[in-house]
Amino acid sequence: MLHSQYFVPLVLGTIAGVVGGALPGVTITMTVIMVLPFTFGLDPLQGLAAMIGVYVGGSAGGSITASLIGIPGTPSAIATTFDGYPMTRNGEPGRAIWIGVFAAFLGGLLGGVVLIELTAPLASLALQFGPWEFFSLYIFALSMVAGLVGKSVVKGLLSGAIGLVITVVGPDPILGVQRFTLGLHVLEGGFPFLPVLIGLFAFAQLMPDVEKIRRGQADLAAAPKVVKLTVAKLAVLREILSRPFLLVWSTLVGLLIGVLPAIGGSAANIMAYDQARKFSRRPEMFGTGIPEGIIASESSNNANVAGSLIMIMAFGIPGDAVTAVMLGALTIHGIQPGPLFISQHPMIAYGIFAAYLIALPLMVLVIWVGSPAWLRVITMPKAILIPIVLVLCVIGAYALGNTMNDVYVLLLFCFIGYAMVKGRIPLAPLILGVVLGDQIEANMIRAVADDANAWLFLTRPISGGLLVASVLSVAFAFWQHAREARLRADAGSEEEDSDF
Repeated sequence: MLHSQYFVPLVLGTIAGVVGGALPGVTITMTVIMVLPFTFGLDPLQGLAAMIGVYVGGSAGGSITASLIGIPGTPSAIATTFDGYPMTRNGEPGRAIWIGVFAAFLGGLLGGVVLIELTAPLASLALQFGPWEFFSLYIFALSMVAGLVGKSVVKGLLSGAIGLVITVVGPDPILGVQRFTLGLHVLEGGFPFLPVLIGLFAFAQLMPDVEKIRRGQADLAAAPKVVKLTVAKLAVLREILSRPFLLVWSTLVGLLIGVLPAIGGSAANIMAYDQARKFSRRPEMFGTGIPEGIIASESSNNANVAGSLIMIMAFGIPGDAVTAVMLGALTIHGIQPGPLFISQHPMIAYGIFAAYLIALPLMVLVIWVGSPAWLRVITMPKAILIPIVLVLCVIGAYALGNTMNDVYVLLLFCFIGYAMVKGRIPLAPLILGVVLGDQIEANMIRAVADDANAWLFLTRPISGGLLVASVLSVAFAFWQHAREARLRADAGSEEEDSDF
């Protein structure tokens, strides 16, 4: 893989991935699709090296804008905004970026070990999943909403319910029958995830700054007063390695979600963040700019890449949209991934392992070299930065399908996101509901069509175990919120006593 004919496409793909992942609205999927035509004239391993570079680079690149301006460059960086952006607002943009980059690097390395050594056992687990198990898995993922609701359980659950309702509009996921379109042509395709994501986060993060500029608060219209453009990278590494359990557990979450098809990095990102919050000794600090939130979300990202590669290599099943493009590229070259892939094409299989492992340090190097440019984004006055970001968001939404319908969806969810921020309704549960809604419905329909016995959801061991875990997750979240409320009440009473 270090031979120039493979190394050069890998480097170029990594650079394209970092840039594409960092631009809001472009995403890894769109970047890999743009790279795909340039790989047709290459041999299969050269083309795959370029696409793996895009995949790995984009997974970390999405955290750059997530941390700097609070808008995730890719859906898999959603949870990174929760603590990355507050850390930047606190005057530590360099620390926010490099915690994310090194967490992605270390999580990716751990994921690479699993990719090489445990491909068959992990893939065999996914092979045991039928529609009952997938339905229960998505319910378990959705139960994480209870841990992401902030201070109000009711508002958080309402946000998750809105996300599920959004997925009902448009074609049925199985039969394609139109539902709840109100006779409007713009709704016949449903609400595409990318415009929804951009609309919610763009206005939610930017409009408060616009209001401050309008009120003449010039100091708030610019970047934070203290901007550290450099950071002690060894200190950041020690900060991550001092939390080994968090790093390993978040990596495992990303791996397992990657192995199971159709869930994707956005769900893994949020689930890892939620798990970190539940296991933390200071859950009330999440969302204020603490490193644990960034470590959890970013270490799960590149581990999710390794999990998706496991699925495509072992079973020929794409774990997400990016690996679906890679599967198409292999098919064009007459290669069919599956159980015999490694034995029939050992050079390509081990080339994929090597490309993945080499892309990780390349990703760090690309971001390191370009870090002055990334970090200087926040020194730009908000009056200049905000219009640029919004224009890029609109371009990204339009480029998704080359249709104005996606732009209309973007504008609609700009207003919805702004209204939710004003009402202090959390956005994370809504995003998770949008991610999982179609899959929950589709797998429930498949399960009932195969066997109408509803007890199978409980009597099948894996499905039943996941549903029990869902109940326990919600119960634990309610207990955790009650404990935090008691702590706040006790702190308030102590302050009152001290006044006397």
